[in-house]
Amino acid sequence: MTSTERRRVAAGRVQEAEDAVETLRQGLKGVGLTLPSLRIDPVSCSGNEPAPLVDPGRCNIDTALQLSAVPEKKCDGEAGHDG
Repeated sequence: MTSTERRRVAAGRVQEAEDAVETLRQGLKGVGLTLPSLRIDPVSCSGNEPAPLVDPGRCNIDTALQLSAVPEKKCDGEAGHDG
């Protein structure tokens, strides 16, 4: 694989991570939650073969408690991602 091809693959991985962050942001917004520090971990995007990680960041106690209630709501019969 040439260096140009590696850069293209790396850019694709980073773009996938950016898309995942935006999808997560919108999904959380749909249940009334905002994680202001939600982002891609910049260190995981470095190097020739990045493996981007989504960093949910920091949140206050109220947001943490709201996040912990989301799985409970799904178990109570709300339709999830797949149905």
